Amino acid sequence: MDGKYRKDIKPGLSVSVVQKQDQRSGKLTKGIVKDILTNSATHPHGIKVRLKSGVVGRVKAIHE
Repeated sequence: MDGKYRKDIKPGLSVSVVQKQDQRSGKLTKGIVKDILTNSATHPHGIKVRLKSGVVGRVKAIHE
């Protein structure tokens, strides 16, 4: 499942995000969602979230 739909993402979910500085390399950072920062229902590059570690990035994968 990718992170393009806000309805799929909830606080406490385990996800992989790409940070702004890692967009060119595509390096992913794993963590637990703390806050959802994107207000719209969808976003083509992934919903922006803040992880519990403080990292902000766009969701690329959701882990079950």
